[in-house]
Amino acid sequence: MRNITVIISVLFLVALVAVAIVAPMRYDVTATVGPKLAPPSAEHWFGTDNLGRDTFTRVAYGARISILLAMAVEATAIVVALVIGTLAGYGRRWLDATLMRFTDGMFAFPDILLAILIMGVFRGGDFGLQEKVPKILIDVFPVFAALAVVGWPALSRIVRNQVLSLKEQDFVTASRALGAGHFHVIMKHILPHLWGLISAIAMVGMAMVILAEGALSFLGIGVPPPWPSWGLMIQEGREWMRSAPHMIIWPSIVLSMTILALNFVGDALRDRFDPKLQATRRL
Repeated sequence: MRNITVIISVLFLVALVAVAIVAPMRYDVTATVGPKLAPPSAEHWFGTDNLGRDTFTRVAYGARISILLAMAVEATAIVVALVIGTLAGYGRRWLDATLMRFTDGMFAFPDILLAILIMGVFRGGDFGLQEKVPKILIDVFPVFAALAVVGWPALSRIVRNQVLSLKEQDFVTASRALGAGHFHVIMKHILPHLWGLISAIAMVGMAMVILAEGALSFLGIGVPPPWPSWGLMIQEGREWMRSAPHMIIWPSIVLSMTILALNFVGDALRDRFDPKLQATRRL
């Protein structure tokens, strides 16, 4: 049953990515393409919203924004966490103490409040890039910056603890005895043993990023209109729950299924690469 759940989750994520790539080409996500508040039909599979925009197209475009944003945020958080966590775990004690106190300082700020502060700093300016990059990148960048800043501290602690354990292993001691330098040991013996754990954490982290972006957009401080975001679509659909429930049902279902699928895949990767769980099963 567990394997079936993971297979279904993977298939759903693959289908979601395919739909996010192809579906927005059908209609303009910001244009009126039909009657307002039309129910699902053969022409508009998820119906239309209060402005006559195709709901299926907007849900698909919201998937594109959420997936790309989650990948970018998690990739940035992983790079920062690997640098800080590896230096703290492998470096000298004073370096470990300095980096961990800095990380502890990040935990002192509530994530949601820090994210709102960062978005307030970046939002409203184009930084002279309005004519050089697409407008959607400028609009989404504050959300990316906010979620990336609050996403790395917890991961850096996990990396640091793993590095502390790995550097005491016999294969690291043998490599050092043979004259290998610190950089060689880190790149050839430490980091390869972290990728399995990192991949599992990344899937769960992407789910948390998508959920956080949806929450911020629901509050009106995330991805700004007219770009479709699942959270913003849910917020807009609240006003039409009785007359047009499809406006809130479809983005809610897709958001929930995406988060569940990412968590199921993340749990499967954790079970696959966590040595403690493998040892427990063998016992």
